[in-house]
Amino acid sequence: MKIEKLSPAFKDYLWGGTKLRDVYGKHCDYDKVAESWELSTHPDGQSTISGGQFDGMTLGEYLNSVWEGRAVLGKNCEAFGQFPVLIKFIDAKDPLSIQVHPSDEYALRVEGEYGKTEMWYVMDCEPGAYLYFGVNREVTKEEFRQRIENNTVLEVLSRVDVHPGDVFFIEAGTLHAIGAGILICEIQQNSNTTYRVYDYDRRGADGKPRELHVDKALEVSRFIPSDTEDKQGGEERISGGSKKRLASCKYFTTEKYSVDGTAELDVTDDSFVSLIILEGSGKAEGPENTVEFQMGDSLFVPAGLGKLKVSGTCTFIKTSV
Repeated sequence: MKIEKLSPAFKDYLWGGTKLRDVYGKHCDYDKVAESWELSTHPDGQSTISGGQFDGMTLGEYLNSVWEGRAVLGKNCEAFGQFPVLIKFIDAKDPLSIQVHPSDEYALRVEGEYGKTEMWYVMDCEPGAYLYFGVNREVTKEEFRQRIENNTVLEVLSRVDVHPGDVFFIEAGTLHAIGAGILICEIQQNSNTTYRVYDYDRRGADGKPRELHVDKALEVSRFIPSDTEDKQGGEERISGGSKKRLASCKYFTTEKYSVDGTAELDVTDDSFVSLIILEGSGKAEGPENTVEFQMGDSLFVPAGLGKLKVSGTCTFIKTSV
């Protein structure tokens, strides 16, 4: 029942920047560090245990071989056939493609993995930054296909200005794209299925246009406006700081904590807990060990650990199921 610090897997997509290395101290040799997968058992990029007895072991190996079962994940995870969550940092120096993710039903049938509902917490952004979130009016599949073909698809997408601290909940089937100059913490289902709809005619490393997935995207997209309202809860004072709910669904629940002193969290048998450190530094103390952390770190806490004390001056996102 120990707290484990994790090291991420990295992605060097062409739209990425350098903030994750330069500002958050991520050790990566890529020229561009587009994403760091901070909590992941996905085969496309697993996080690994950093330090301690299991140093260098992938999170998947740790869960399967060390624990030899699912008790470490908690009772609420038993409804899922795999580790349910993937958490990443995303540094979008340039805009991402217009894309959509399928539902569980479609993704399991067609792709052999879960679909993807996700939430974004805006860590930082350039002045005037914006993203796309759903359509701005009802459109038909036929019109949308035509607009992809004649490069007018952006005209029917809902453009939303963003600011640090904003939260967006993106249900499967919602057309979306992170805009340029935005740094995000994304909490999502454990899936890497993305259907690219429109990509500004960009070329990949091979000099060819990047692949689009228009037919599949048209099958899974919702073509009515989405609810873009920020539904964060109110701030609640707790001993040692404050907390507020960011988003909650059947796949994950997220809260943001601001601590100046010592805050105590209950880690029950219901779910594991992930802590993603957004700002500051401190230490996390459980019954069996203490782990020091700084901005950008990721901690995994097994279900049933009990009392978790977080001390320091810091802000973090707590995720559970």
